[in-house]
Amino acid sequence: MKNFFPRISTRGFYDLHSGRTMINESYRLYPKKDFENLIGSKEITIMIHGLRNNPSGALAKFVIAKRRLIQLGYKNPVVGYSYDANTYGVQYKTRALRALHTGVTIANKNGKNLAKFVIDFKEKSPDTNIRLMGHSLGAHIIQSTAKNLAKNGKNKGIIESVYLFGGSIPDDALSSTNGSAMQKIVAKKIKNYFSPYDDVLREAEESNWVPTPIGYRGARGKAVSKYKQTMVKPKNHRFQSYARVLNSFP
Repeated sequence: MKNFFPRISTRGFYDLHSGRTMINESYRLYPKKDFENLIGSKEITIMIHGLRNNPSGALAKFVIAKRRLIQLGYKNPVVGYSYDANTYGVQYKTRALRALHTGVTIANKNGKNLAKFVIDFKEKSPDTNIRLMGHSLGAHIIQSTAKNLAKNGKNKGIIESVYLFGGSIPDDALSSTNGSAMQKIVAKKIKNYFSPYDDVLREAEESNWVPTPIGYRGARGKAVSKYKQTMVKPKNHRFQSYARVLNSFP
């Protein structure tokens, strides 16, 4: 499963030191034939990994997502979204903050790339529902994707649902003021799995690296109507831990 996992990729499109755009393409598909076979599917789910994932690490997260969803009775295709998340210095404490900022820059830029894929795929397969799953930094890509899609009124409800796990976007990102784009482009629900036991998000908040992440204590204030949240207790911040406490899908 791992070697042939279908994935949308923007690997190598952005500089791992600065986040600068290096390749002006929207995305690449691997293997292309797999995506051709998805046309006409009832629905697909796109899994978006977090920071500190090289290509092989990203593939591992996609496999974890697929296997867990199968265990929960999900029988539709799962594809991965792989991007430049292994930013320079992320593994070193002295460089970690800069590496995080670069990661956020790259993630936000990727919203345009994923939005283009969604539009392109829906043009070929208009009746296929698309669900997005994002772990940690992956929530930034989903938020940016929503903002890019919301620029065109024709994209209303183009995403069936969104699922966030340990998301690192701010806790007011889905407030009635800030969440209008997500509310517009998501047809059914926006589900946030948060955990006050998440050690990585706790440290990020206490160090003021991330402004109160939505994945730590949930949303602040009144959220948009399609938003729902569930507190969970994963073993740690890793996606594998969040997948283990996922009890139903979609």
